[in-house]
Amino acid sequence: MFVSTRTRRLPRRRAFALAVAVMALFGALAAASAGAATYTALGDSYAAGPLIPNQSLNPLGCLRSDHNYAHLTAAAKGLTLTDVSCSGATTNDMTEAQNVEPGPNPPQFNGLAAGTNIVSVTIGGNDIGFSEILESCITYNPFSTPCKDKYDSGGHDQLAERIANTAPKVAAVLQGIHARSPNARVFVVDYPDILPSGSGCWPIVPLSFGDVPYLHATEERLNSMLATTAAANGATLVDWYGPSIGHDACKGSSTRWVEPLIPGELSAPVHPNKAGMAGAAAVLEAAIG
Repeated sequence: MFVSTRTRRLPRRRAFALAVAVMALFGALAAASAGAATYTALGDSYAAGPLIPNQSLNPLGCLRSDHNYAHLTAAAKGLTLTDVSCSGATTNDMTEAQNVEPGPNPPQFNGLAAGTNIVSVTIGGNDIGFSEILESCITYNPFSTPCKDKYDSGGHDQLAERIANTAPKVAAVLQGIHARSPNARVFVVDYPDILPSGSGCWPIVPLSFGDVPYLHATEERLNSMLATTAAANGATLVDWYGPSIGHDACKGSSTRWVEPLIPGELSAPVHPNKAGMAGAAAVLEAAIG
């Protein structure tokens, strides 16, 4: 039997329709790729997620987790993420390289572009001296008040003054974001509740019964400043603090969002754990809409 080796040709109309369909498919894929919203995450250790698995190597010294709130939010919302947050960052590290080992971490504003759609930032805690305050206030005597003695003696609250002095620095950060990414929606994620409103849980968190209320009020003052500064500079406050009440470092391992001085899981002392980052992601995702 003779078999023809000539290629069968599609009818002209059918071939044209097929070509149009293929072009439409490639066009849709290209549009979807081009339309993917870009998200840049900035901030300090409360944004980075030190020691929470898995840690980024770029650079390792930033102690940046792939399960911090930015990564969780990007995955949930289908956003293309650039995460340049870095443990220990201050407002200066938005525009200057941060010396971490190994490092350094380039200026965080390098992660911004004219076309960036969404920016989140948690910053300010290190500007008021978070690590120094923690070191100065830890005590073996729960009935002493080393924190108030150092920072609030003679009616002069040094930490309140530091917070006030940090406000224009945070404002400059927000203005810098708008200048570099003029079309971006900017979200300021505040700090979660670290200590309860009562007298604390010495020695699990070795802060004295008298100092805990002072430090609790100081954190509330910091978050209030962030809210006011965000509103005045075209940014949306993301309230991590509110949902975190009842999940402070004094709670049990199945409840807390912030680890105590000796963490019960892979997380830095007195920093958010995986549950805390998930809590932050939930409120950020809701804010993005």
